[in-house]
Amino acid sequence: MSAKTASIIFGIVFLVVGFLGLVPNPIISNSHDALFHADGVHSTVHIVSGILFLLIAFAKPSFAATFCKIFGVVYFLLGVVGFMNIGDEGITQLLGFLHVNGPDNYLHLVLGVVIFAGGMLEPTSH
Repeated sequence: MSAKTASIIFGIVFLVVGFLGLVPNPIISNSHDALFHADGVHSTVHIVSGILFLLIAFAKPSFAATFCKIFGVVYFLLGVVGFMNIGDEGITQLLGFLHVNGPDNYLHLVLGVVIFAGGMLEPTSH
């Protein structure tokens, strides 16, 4: 697998999660009962992230590895900051606009590592 392929996979996953967050469901939604909290803004961020992954994978595959590393570090740091700012109700606001809960923070840490690892793969397939 190459970093380009990983970027395509991440892009598709982020798009699916982004659109899933726009539909009420018990896994990812605006409800406090959902496992992962995602309002319209959070879902839009996922959709934009997915588009970026796909654009880079197809338009500039030689940058896919670097993008994955940068994105992975940013996501990991979002998880750390989320834990540092978690409120009494279990939800916090990252960067002043992105609502997250405790499970989101764990997911951001794990995704940060996984996406960074995707950047460690060969830049492009042969």
